Amino acid sequence: MFGKILVPLDGSALAEAILPRVTELAKDLGAELLLLRVAIAHVFPGVDPTEEEVRVVREAEEYVEALADKLAEKGARTRTAVRYGKAAAEIIAHIAANGVDLVAMSTHGRSGLSRMVMGSVAEEVVRNAGVPVLLSRAPGKPQEHQ
Repeated sequence: MFGKILVPLDGSALAEAILPRVTELAKDLGAELLLLRVAIAHVFPGVDPTEEEVRVVREAEEYVEALADKLAEKGARTRTAVRYGKAAAEIIAHIAANGVDLVAMSTHGRSGLSRMVMGSVAEEVVRNAGVPVLLSRAPGKPQEHQ
């Protein structure tokens, strides 16, 4: 049923908040966790971005590999990947390229004006993933009503 569970991560504690729940789910289902970090370099116009791109990709690789090691100690089967580009588009491409059965991700739980202004990677993934998406609002973050 769910053999591959994709967990998109951005390096924040909020994104990692889903890991305990999804790790247990994966173990119960005998599923593999695919940890994905999408990297992008922000540089000033006129500056060669190559060095910064290499740096952010290297940091992203180290990040997901460290998380995978921690989860493996808890008995989870994991694989890691880093993609470069815009988060939602790269997550959706990774789903298609890797036969993902379920996406599990944390969300800020924003609503109203703040969501319109900030946008929502989670919303874009839900709309375009083509597979079920499990969203979990970060603990202790009350939903805004505007």
